[in-house]
Amino acid sequence: MRKKWKRRILINDPVALDRVQIKQDLSEGNQVIVQFSHPDFYGSILEEVDELCARLDENFGVRFYGHKSLSFDGRTLLRIPHVKMLHLNALVQAHNTETLAELGHLYSLHLGIYELENSEILGIESLQSLRELTFFSDKKLINLQYFKEFSHLQHLHIGGKVKNLDAIGHLEDLDYLALHSISKLPLHFINRLKKLKHLRILLGGREHIQEIEENEIDDLELVRIRGFHDLSNITKFRALTSLRIEDQAKLQEIGFDRGMEALEEITLSNCKGLAHLLGIEQLPSLRKLRIMRTAIDFDSFISQELPSALSEVEFTTSKSKADQAIEGSLLKLGYHKWSI
Repeated sequence: MRKKWKRRILINDPVALDRVQIKQDLSEGNQVIVQFSHPDFYGSILEEVDELCARLDENFGVRFYGHKSLSFDGRTLLRIPHVKMLHLNALVQAHNTETLAELGHLYSLHLGIYELENSEILGIESLQSLRELTFFSDKKLINLQYFKEFSHLQHLHIGGKVKNLDAIGHLEDLDYLALHSISKLPLHFINRLKKLKHLRILLGGREHIQEIEENEIDDLELVRIRGFHDLSNITKFRALTSLRIEDQAKLQEIGFDRGMEALEEITLSNCKGLAHLLGIEQLPSLRKLRIMRTAIDFDSFISQELPSALSEVEFTTSKSKADQAIEGSLLKLGYHKWSI
């Protein structure tokens, strides 16, 4: 099933911290992030934040963002040595980023620095113990070769300019992988990720994902990939429970040529060239189906054999009158509208 995200509570540029409320929010399963938009707001509160970092788990974090025309000074991180979750994103520039080496408690790191200077930033030894890493690089070609040493990483979301992408194949414990705006680089390395359950490919450009062989991926999401037109290997995803495909103008057909016993949910959205959804009777566990703004003909779709487990169906065309009629037809046939 799709990965469940924790609710994120942001405390922006605080002058004081409500420790009771923070602990309450964390106890309810949320993430709490204290964030700073400018050095003027650091004051003496960073030491108090660090004290909380030392006492609380990795769901309590710190974020630095914005900073207007200023370059973020990495030496600020020396004031929060116990931070476990750190966000340095929505920043144009940063310097002294080598101070990341002094953070010996990091569990998760989120990097989004537009003019990141250090293309070898992943070579910082303290990062090798990370469980979660998110980073985007717009200018520098970031070297991923260092992933050979990241033996604990479970969650990875990367985007932009990278080299040595196949080094991701060394991340044996990886559960979640999102590739954002990474074009045409081959994906054979995914076949080495035996524990991978969640795969998202967003933006960038590629025609297919044929390199991916039989796997145990549970959740697959393909969004706005330029030129993507071939999903003929979909049944290689034999453990799939959730499939989500959005904004794929060139994709014309999805066919299930053999049974996929686990697949429970399918969302097909804004795939305007998609005219054929074949073999849906091969999905005995399908419970929820959403088809929005495609070229699939409703009458042909509804007249085919559908799985007996199917109970929630949403089918829209972006034409309000037609959509009202379709919704009425689905209700008469006993299908409910998709619920979250």
